[in-house]
Amino acid sequence: MAEQSTDAPVVTDNEAESRFEVHVGAERAGLIQYQRKGNELSISHTEVDEKFQGMGLAGILARAALDQARARGESVLPYCPYVRSWIGKHPDYVDLVPADRRPAFGL
Repeated sequence: MAEQSTDAPVVTDNEAESRFEVHVGAERAGLIQYQRKGNELSISHTEVDEKFQGMGLAGILARAALDQARARGESVLPYCPYVRSWIGKHPDYVDLVPADRRPAFGL
């Protein structure tokens, strides 16, 4: 069995690649893919490498991406099913999705 790293996860916004990345130690463990257009952040995909599953990294990524969108004054379009579900479980983030678009996302 592979030994799990004890390094704390670190999230960065790799704007050149249009993705938030989470690293554990020196390894990229997961990412959230997005497109930024003006003041709108469209989130399309979340993935965590199988080796790092079960560590809560997808939630850490979602929170970091949404916190940055809030800090930048951006609205969020959660096309990614994971992020959409995460927002549904954390209603204090629903305000990031424009009110007129919430029904389309089931929020």
